[in-house]
Amino acid sequence: MKIITTIAELRAHMASFKHPAFVPTMGNLHAGHLALVRQAKPLGDAVVVSVFVNRLQFLPHEDFDSYPRTWEADCRALDDAGCDVLFAPSEQELYPEPQGYKVHPPAALTDILEGHFRPGFFIGVCTVVLKLFSCVQPRVAVFGQKDYQQLMVIRRMVAQLALPIEILGGPTLRSDDGLALSSRNGYLSATERAEAVHLSLQLKQIALALRAGYSNIASLEKQAMAALAERGWQPDYVAIRRRADLQSPRIDEVTTLIQDQGLVVLGAARLGQTRLIDNLEV
Repeated sequence: MKIITTIAELRAHMASFKHPAFVPTMGNLHAGHLALVRQAKPLGDAVVVSVFVNRLQFLPHEDFDSYPRTWEADCRALDDAGCDVLFAPSEQELYPEPQGYKVHPPAALTDILEGHFRPGFFIGVCTVVLKLFSCVQPRVAVFGQKDYQQLMVIRRMVAQLALPIEILGGPTLRSDDGLALSSRNGYLSATERAEAVHLSLQLKQIALALRAGYSNIASLEKQAMAALAERGWQPDYVAIRRRADLQSPRIDEVTTLIQDQGLVVLGAARLGQTRLIDNLEV
């Protein structure tokens, strides 16, 4: 595995490859990230993984400074997973001057759910991803489906900007008890870790109710939020949405959407000081 820290060196090195595959990360890698690398491996003539903690997508009160940096462990894991190139630019390298030009995705898709509770988050995500695409120039890029809304935003950006990149989603990996793997799981205490599975359990209960024919979406969402709050969580949202556009479905289309596998349940909640997100396609 070759480690590259500058854009100039990356472009020079990648000039000999025709179909690179790309997996962008913020480091602190877990098995879910490595699964994306293995998914990307047969899709190109080189697999590039970036490790960059992107300041633009953190709000002032969020954990940019304390976000775990596990460089040596990340390098070993990526090498073992078959990564060919690790691109790890410094902040000065990727943002040599204040980033005045930014990507502003449509509000209808990004001012809801995550974007509602983290204003500006998707501007930061789209800006850094577009910049990384420019550096790597991949033909395919793989993103985790745990960040469901983010995956949709990136797909729409690539389509609208006519970028020659295929965007693929990688399935969410879970622990044996059902907790979605996340870099932020490391913040959880032992007690919180045991409790954390209840976010995914609430999503599963909603999915079961929908499959059983219960179509009162507002009631299902409210019950799940209340159940989490009773257990000591601080829920931001539990939402049943159309997969196509992440908008709330009309009551008269719920049954059809279930039959057509057209719904997804998304949740975000804070447990102690740790904010967790998850989703489940119905």
